[in-house]
Amino acid sequence: MTEVTVRTAEHAATQAVGEALAGLIERGDLVLLSGEMGAGKTAFVQGLGRGLGVTGRITSPTFTIAHQYAGAQLTIHHLDVYRLEHLNEALDIGLAEMLDEGSLVVIEWGDAIAPVLPRDYLEVRFAFGASDDDRELVFRPVGGQWLARSRSLDEALSRWSGAC
Repeated sequence: MTEVTVRTAEHAATQAVGEALAGLIERGDLVLLSGEMGAGKTAFVQGLGRGLGVTGRITSPTFTIAHQYAGAQLTIHHLDVYRLEHLNEALDIGLAEMLDEGSLVVIEWGDAIAPVLPRDYLEVRFAFGASDDDRELVFRPVGGQWLARSRSLDEALSRWSGAC
């Protein structure tokens, strides 16, 4: 299995999908989020953070480029590269160092910098569904570390497969 597609019908369900993914996260993981503005990327990160023990409020880092949250077991670096003008700027924000320290790095608009990424990642593509709150999320493992977790990913997200 190389892709897993899930559907949600409300904001809380998109958060719950993120929370379900938290059980598969390992130190040094990289998760790229792509999709239109308002498609649920930050809601997903809120659920992911909750699943990893973040107790503070998670907000979009659109205007600050990066937020950092302390989880129960690891630090989450939540980046938004929408405003970066050049691929090399992604390297200038210390991405490699964040990954090397054993943090989770989640990048909104991450598909824009995929060519300069230093390692394997999980891509999550967000799309709007038929009604206002419907979302489709497609999870695509890239590289051996995430491909090895494909079956676990499918199991963790099976509750939302075909939903809506």
